[in-house]
This record gives sequence, C-alpha cells and structure tokens, in this order.
Amino acid sequence: MCKKGFGLLESLIGVTVFMVIAISVYGIFARLLEGTNYSESKISAVALASEQIEIIRNLPYSDVGLVSGIPPGKVQPTLNVARSGDNFTVRATIRNIDDPFDGTLGGTPNDLSPADYKLVQIDITCETCKNFSPLYFVTQVAPKSLETASTNGALFVRVFDANGIPVSGANVHIENNSASPAIVIDDSTNNDGMLQIVDAPPGVNAYEISVTKSGYTSERTYAPGAPSNPNPTKPHATVDVQQVTQLSFTIDRASTMNASSLTETCSPVPSIDFSMSGTKLIGTSPDILKYSANHVTDSQGRKTISNLEWDTYNLNFVDTLYDLAGSIPLSPIIIDPGATQDIKFVVSAKNPSSLLVSVKDAVTGLQLSDASARLYKSGYDNTLITNRGFIKQTDWSGGPGQDIFTDQSMYFDSDGNVSDSNPAGELKLEQIFGAYQTSGILTSSTFDIGSPGNFHTIEWQPASQPPDTGALSARFQIATNNDSATWNFIGPDGTPGTYYTVSNSNINPVHNNSQYLRYKVFLRTASTTWTPNISDAYITFTSSCVPPGQVFFTGLSNGDYTIDVSRPGYQNYSSTVDINSSWQSHEATLTP
Repeated sequence: MCKKGFGLLESLIGVTVFMVIAISVYGIFARLLEGTNYSESKISAVALASEQIEIIRNLPYSDVGLVSGIPPGKVQPTLNVARSGDNFTVRATIRNIDDPFDGTLGGTPNDLSPADYKLVQIDITCETCKNFSPLYFVTQVAPKSLETASTNGALFVRVFDANGIPVSGANVHIENNSASPAIVIDDSTNNDGMLQIVDAPPGVNAYEISVTKSGYTSERTYAPGAPSNPNPTKPHATVDVQQVTQLSFTIDRASTMNASSLTETCSPVPSIDFSMSGTKLIGTSPDILKYSANHVTDSQGRKTISNLEWDTYNLNFVDTLYDLAGSIPLSPIIIDPGATQDIKFVVSAKNPSSLLVSVKDAVTGLQLSDASARLYKSGYDNTLITNRGFIKQTDWSGGPGQDIFTDQSMYFDSDGNVSDSNPAGELKLEQIFGAYQTSGILTSSTFDIGSPGNFHTIEWQPASQPPDTGALSARFQIATNNDSATWNFIGPDGTPGTYYTVSNSNINPVHNNSQYLRYKVFLRTASTTWTPNISDAYITFTSSCVPPGQVFFTGLSNGDYTIDVSRPGYQNYSSTVDINSSWQSHEATLTP
C-alpha cells in the first residue's frame, strides 16, 4: 500500500485558508478590544464627571464658583486627571443665572438680586483615548437661603458679524486685575451671540475684554489714557452696582489681499515699498487707526497680507525709486468679510514729478474708460486716454539684433537701407555719397503687453513728411499673435497689401485678444535729396495690467497745469493742478 503526503499546491491552499481565518479572527478580536477600550474610557469619563459634580454640590453655596472667576469660588477651571491608564482633562464652567421668574436685572420688574442660581457645566476630553468624543454634563446649584439685594452688577457681551447677525461660539476673554483675587474668565457666546456674566463686582474701566474666533477677525477693549491710544472708542468696561453693562463687539471672517507690483505690460517689479491703512478707528483725538502697516513686495513683485478685517483700505507708495502709475482696482480698496482680494500696483520710475489722474462718473462713482485727459502749460502739452497703455519707441540707435523689446534703443532687423542713428533718436533713409536710398524697411522687436489685450491706435511723429519725399513716404504695418513666433504683417483692412498711412489711425480689431506685437515701418522718397523721418512711434492698448479709468503723466516740472477731461455723453471738466511734489494724484469727476 502506497502512502502519499501533501503536495506543494495542497500545502499553499491550506496555509492560505488558515491565514484568511486567522486574519478574520484577529480583526474581530481587535474590534472587540477597541470597543472594550472605548467603553472603559466612556465609563471612566462619566464616573469622573459625576465625581466632580458631587464635589461641587457638597461645597458651601458661596464656594461654588471658579478660582479667579465669576462667581468666585474654590473650583479649579481646569484639571488633568489620570484614570484607567488614560489622561483626562476636566474643564469647569460656572455661571450665575438671572432667572426671569422674579424679573431680571435692569428689566421690568427689576431684579435687584439677579444671581438666582448657578449653572455648572463639566467638559471631559481625552487626548490619549482612541475615538473619544468630548462629554458635557450640566447641572444647577441653588442656594438654600432667601435672596438679598446684590452689591454687584452684570456684564453682558454681545458679538455680531458685519451684517449684524449674532456670532455663536465666539471666544470671550475677560480680565479684572483690580479685583482681589484677579478675575479671569474664558468662555464663549451662546446661539444668540451673547455671554452673560451675572453678579460681577463693580469697577470703573476694570474689565478688559477681547473677542476672537478661529478664522475670524478680533476686537477688544483698551485702557483709557494709554500713551498709544489715550481716548479709545471702546474703553475697558465699567460695571456699576445693580446695573447691566452691555458691550457689543463685531467680528467676521478674516480676509486676504494678494498685492503685486508690475508695469503696465505685466512685468513684475520687485521690492516695492507701500503702506496700507484702514478707516476703522480704535481711538479719537487723535484718531488711532485699527490697521496701519508698511509692506514690501518680494523678489517676484508679490505680497500676501492675511488676517485682514473687512474695511476700506487706502494704499500709499513710499518707494524711493518708483511712483504709483495706477492701481487695479482703484484705491481705496473695499474688502468684504472672508474675501480674497487681488490688487495690482502699476509702477513707473520717478521722472522727476508725476501726476496720477482718475476719471469717474459723478452719479455712480465708477471709473470711466475712453476719457481724454489733456494736461498742459507753457512748454508742456500731453493728452492721454483712460484705460489705455502705450507701447512707445523713441530711439533706434542701439541697432538691430534684439528679439524681445528690452533695450529701448534696439530693434529686430532692417533691410540695411534705414539709418538708425543719424542723428540718434530718428529713423531716416540711409545716405550714400550724398544721396538717400529710395526705400527702406525696419522691423521692431517684440512687444509683450503681459496678457491678451486689445490694440487701439498707432501714432508716429512727425505726423507729416517733407513734400519732396512724395505721397505716403512713411507707412506702417502691424503683426500680432499669442505665440511670439508667427508674424503676419497687415494693414488697416487686415491684408498685407495695405498700410497705416495717417498718424493716430485706429488699429484693425483683428489684432484684439493678442499678447505680442511687432510693427514694421516703410520709408520711401520721390527725391534722393530728401528723406522722411520718424522720431516717435507708439501704439495704445488695453490689457489686464492697464489701470482702468486712470492716466499717468510724467516728466513734469513744478508749477500750475491745466487739466481738461472730456468724454462723449458727459460735460467737459477743467481744473488747475499745482504740481509741487514728486508725485500727486487728482480726481476728475464727469457729470453726464
């Protein structure tokens, strides 16, 4: 008779079945053990809470209170207790209750002994217990004797949000360091946004109060007469005998501002200094702002400012190298509760005095686009249009070879028949042996406006050429794209067979929603003894980095300037501006 043992396959199957059964049994055992531990923790917590309540109930009524609390007593606010291998935290809250059965303090009828009974709450938490949920136990403790008229008062703290809605669960911290012993209370508001402290000892400006909540702004009282805030709008609370002192605090969700400093073509400008101040006051005579701080953008031209309160914020430049050429949105900035507000500071190098003009509708207060603003005096006359940035080149003497417009005196290439530096700052036809070339072409470097935008007008100076050069001796074409690689030069009808021949012409809308631009200038002459010339070429555009409703004049000198602002559908505006500092701002309000 032949005997056979188990084969390898049978052994693997047997081991697998055994492991499955073992793992299942272990899982069941682990869950049973976890449930047992959880039950033990709960039983220990309930027993501990019952123990604390019984201790409090056996105290004399006058001792039922918190050490350094109201009502004062012998109960510690917090205890750490070890039971059954776990560490429990016991927190006690004891409050006097003014029961409306016999009237309330300051009410009808007026209850002159408002501390009718005491409410005791015991909270049990355990950080070392797995899956342990906090337990709360509440009981009432009443006096045996009859009431007597109170020699104390009451302090009611109400907390609202920006819309006047009560804020529940707000943390209220109260201190009275003039009492002996000192009173320290940490509690939270109820569902009505209120915390009532009944039977509080009287004191003039004795109660320091602060209100906070996670993710919210904060508000507090201040000591009168302090050097930094001698006349606070919300001084420390005063409690009078048999009187109710009510204080209201307003907190709401904190906000964030993301500031960036850049040019109107969205190029970041690092390390820009600016100041920021709100309008809310914490003191008067003198006015003390609740928020006022200096900030600096980082190496990428960015600055994130967190934990801001809802308010209207004014932004001011204190930078020594740059001026504010506009902001998006326009300062002052209104920040709502729980908001994330982006703001762009459009900056320009100081040169040497500048004027920022904002144009608004007199009825709505909104910024106006396409408003023409002319600033002039003897020796200066310049007109700018709101919502439009400028691509400008006034010098080509740096020569060809530049792809991206970074050196403002260079360009991309030419056919060799254009003179770029005779004199510097002008384009002419090349002259050989006293005769000018009959034609020449120059292509600019690539202008990046920072984001897809719209192009409006092309202008050059001088607008007219010498008659001997013939008709249309200076012409332009434009190419735009979003890849900085595809260059199809076209004229005003959108085809390569036409040219912009009149300065200050509207650019074909086919170029809109593009980020990159190049221009091509065509010079020609009917007489080799004459040449056309170009001293300035610029193009207006709008993009995400062009300040709305604002224009920025630079290169000003001190003195009185006249500013005229006009827009179709509005009455013309005119005013005199005295330029007497390196940077000034002016608001022009147009009436429909």
